[in-house]
Amino acid sequence: MARKCGICGKKAMVGSHVSHAHNVTKRLFKPNLQSVKMVYNGKVQKMNVCTSCIKSGLVVKAP
Repeated sequence: MARKCGICGKKAMVGSHVSHAHNVTKRLFKPNLQSVKMVYNGKVQKMNVCTSCIKSGLVVKAP
């Protein structure tokens, strides 16, 4: 499964490591994904969801 939020679609972004000597190399900024059992479209599903969606209340956790 892709490293992507099942609700907002947040995924890895490309950026740069910049050293003190200003040497630049590529790096990845990965989202903080958590595996959560939640109610989605009336069913209980296990999805990878970013923590910002969990904090904002977009995720209704399954009982």
